[in-house]
Amino acid sequence: MSQNPFDLPHDQLPETIPVFPLTGVLLLPRGKLPLNIFEPRYLNMVQDALATNRMIGMIQPRDGGAGPNPPLYDIGCVGRITSFSETEDGRFLITLTGVSRFRITQEMATTRGYRRIVADWAGFAADLAEDAPCDVDRARLDGVLRAYFKQQGISANWDSVAQAPLDRLVTSLAMICPFDAPEKQALLESPDLNARAQLLLALVEMAVHEDGDSGGARH
Repeated sequence: MSQNPFDLPHDQLPETIPVFPLTGVLLLPRGKLPLNIFEPRYLNMVQDALATNRMIGMIQPRDGGAGPNPPLYDIGCVGRITSFSETEDGRFLITLTGVSRFRITQEMATTRGYRRIVADWAGFAADLAEDAPCDVDRARLDGVLRAYFKQQGISANWDSVAQAPLDRLVTSLAMICPFDAPEKQALLESPDLNARAQLLLALVEMAVHEDGDSGGARH
């Protein structure tokens, strides 16, 4: 059975989408990303998305994202708003569920303050298909994760981690671990889940080993 959360054929994804540039924030297909929306232009974006197809593209700015409209990486991931609430002070609390990656082919004029792009979905059809089994060594991943979470001061329910399906675990870890922006982008651009899992494992092991080599001091 397909795991596509919206049962949407890849050739029916929208030609244009709004984009929300955030450094260090990663959305992956079938991942869930909670967002607290408060800037006026992004409040407008959410309102407009809710009135249409509920889709918003997450993408990272290049080089730290300086300026009001910084250059963007070529590849992002579109998500669909799957939960929404409004706070008393006018913020929106939303959850985006990742649908498919996209490549920017053209940026359009801003709409109500937010950015829009023409999306090329070619090459990402597998994002809507059921993933092949993930063959990363789970025992190895679990061991290095415990050291990495301790190093980063991250608490975890290890019973829940042990029970999570490996594909969902890899997706969640890639999104929540505090990697830098280029590392996040490399995870996003990995060709498939297995490649992403192997890169995730390598990044976590490298961080743990670097910390051990430096006597616990981070550089």
